[in-house]
Amino acid sequence: MSDKPDHHEHRKRLRERFQRGGAEGLQNYELLELLLTYAIPRVDVKPPAKALLKRFKTLGGVLDASQIELESIRGLGGSSAVLIRLVKELQSSYLGEQIQRRDVLSSPEAVRDFARMKLAGLPHEAFMVIFLDVKNHVIDHEVLHEGTVDRAVVYPRRIIEAALAHHAAGLILSHNHPSGDPAPSQEDKRLTRSVVEAARTVEIRVLDHLIVGKAGYFSFHENQLLS
Repeated sequence: MSDKPDHHEHRKRLRERFQRGGAEGLQNYELLELLLTYAIPRVDVKPPAKALLKRFKTLGGVLDASQIELESIRGLGGSSAVLIRLVKELQSSYLGEQIQRRDVLSSPEAVRDFARMKLAGLPHEAFMVIFLDVKNHVIDHEVLHEGTVDRAVVYPRRIIEAALAHHAAGLILSHNHPSGDPAPSQEDKRLTRSVVEAARTVEIRVLDHLIVGKAGYFSFHENQLLS
């Protein structure tokens, strides 16, 4: 008779199920459970995996959690929290690579996914600019300002200076609403108009302004609010 605890065999079965069917073969708590096996040896990790979903509601909520929030879950330590945060950073970098040097007009959903992954889960407001060349290929991206819980003060001049420094011919603006609701405020609309007008004076195009939140996104281009 084996003297190994039951969770050793359970870990083995989880890995085998993932190898056979990928994520589709596992429930969300089981995906977290499998991930935690690589940071927590010789312990049943099902309780902390379920506790993560109970506290943060969704996988997205777990990935958006801070180091301190993750470490507050019973059974998780610093290494486990770093591993979970690393998964999000890897996904963000992967999505960033997907839009690099690609025509953003042919893959707008990739740009939205990248903006949401980069900004939507932040507890404070942040403003990011994606810089484009004359063929609408992504040159680079930069978070130009991070603010308080519900406000980021962004100056059009700062955006244009960054665009010129990147030799950009086009821009996609993006910021998040920590409240989760991506609907634009009057201030958002005023800022967008100001940036469009300032960019026009130096022959730089603003292709879109994306507002992202946990409830979705809002596109100024799709809603014809860029003129």
